[in-house]
Amino acid sequence: MTTTLQAAVREDLRNSRLAKIRNQGNIPAIVYGKTYESKAVSVQEIAFIKTLRDQGKTGVFKLELDGEKTDVMIYDMQVDRIKNRVLHVDFYAVDMKVEMDADVPVHVIGESIGVKEGGVLQQAVHELSVRALPKNLPNSIDVEVSELDINDSIQVKDLKSGAKFEFNNEPEEVVVSILAPSEEPEESEEETEEKEPELVGSEDKKETEDK
Repeated sequence: MTTTLQAAVREDLRNSRLAKIRNQGNIPAIVYGKTYESKAVSVQEIAFIKTLRDQGKTGVFKLELDGEKTDVMIYDMQVDRIKNRVLHVDFYAVDMKVEMDADVPVHVIGESIGVKEGGVLQQAVHELSVRALPKNLPNSIDVEVSELDINDSIQVKDLKSGAKFEFNNEPEEVVVSILAPSEEPEESEEETEEKEPELVGSEDKKETEDK
């Protein structure tokens, strides 16, 4: 069953009105598209959070406005990280028959052999650009790293794109790599003693030698 999110038109576009909208449990938003006239709207905060959890950022769902339903996806969000609250949402009206580009989050799966041996996992890319029909856009790109050893890496070309979508990133772009441990070996007491200058003469000479 297709998810439907209710929206209401915002007639008063003054900035002073935004705080009142949020205090009423709603989120100011805008909906637009290539063939869709831009409209300022608001949606219920609780309903939006549920839709986001169910559909993800790249999921397509219905936005109902004045009895008319439009296929949309979440294009952008402004979030207050301190209060953990969504402040504004951009909805993009999609054409289900036309391919589009979207940034899809990368999720690293598993613990690599290299990390178990003391290596450090470095995730160089947190999002990948994907092109597909709106209904075929993945919610995430899962990267399995269990078999990676120290100095191994995974590039975009190593990922198996689905039959219904393709990557826009360069094939050689590194997504994840396992770095070697960077700890330097400690000097032994014997080596330290050999490097110390012989203490001869006055304190002034000692300071000169130390320098």
